[in-house]
Amino acid sequence: MDQLAVRQVRQLPLGERVAHQLRVLIVTGQLESGTHLVEGALADRFDVSRGPIRDALRLLESEGLVESRRRGVYVTGLGEDDVDELFTLRESLETLALTRAIERAGKHDIDVLNSLVTAMAEAADEGDPAVFAQADLEFHSAFYALAGHRRLAAVWEQYRPVFAVILDVTNTQDRDLHPAAEAHADLLHAIRSGDVAQATSLLSSHLLGAGNRLQAALRQVART
Repeated sequence: MDQLAVRQVRQLPLGERVAHQLRVLIVTGQLESGTHLVEGALADRFDVSRGPIRDALRLLESEGLVESRRRGVYVTGLGEDDVDELFTLRESLETLALTRAIERAGKHDIDVLNSLVTAMAEAADEGDPAVFAQADLEFHSAFYALAGHRRLAAVWEQYRPVFAVILDVTNTQDRDLHPAAEAHADLLHAIRSGDVAQATSLLSSHLLGAGNRLQAALRQVART
């Protein structure tokens, strides 16, 4: 994790910080599906009281990464069906967000998106997946901010932390980030031209590829 990302995590409330650490362990397979998460053991592991642990587990349950059963909380993990659910949900949400964003975006908004695409291109040149992932997430999050749809943005914010970890995993596995940077540049071109059909088509292709890369990354992690 790059230093900026570390600072951002440290600024979160304690429960969210614990949730982030657990999220990384779950998405990367270090906490396997079926693992029983015991509050006391987690409190000792992260050197916190049980309150932040309970807060963290509630967040992770809302994201579908853990589930409460009769005898406690267990890791559900990310199987193929989970990845499919996450990315099809995101495609539906983001298609709406992008359509509304194109209708509402002004020159300043386009300039902001352009600066993020430039940051991705530079990160690709430098081989820096952490910086690339951060710019990537901000680029897509901008659609929700521009959409002017409070409830849509709220749903994205619920799942944004999961996709942040997913981006870290997939970008770390990608040897060459230039194709992803170019895909974002193409999407920005469609946004700038106001071509909703082209933009949403590119978005769908982009998210399909991202889901496939995650499946491949998770298989690679499982083999190591």
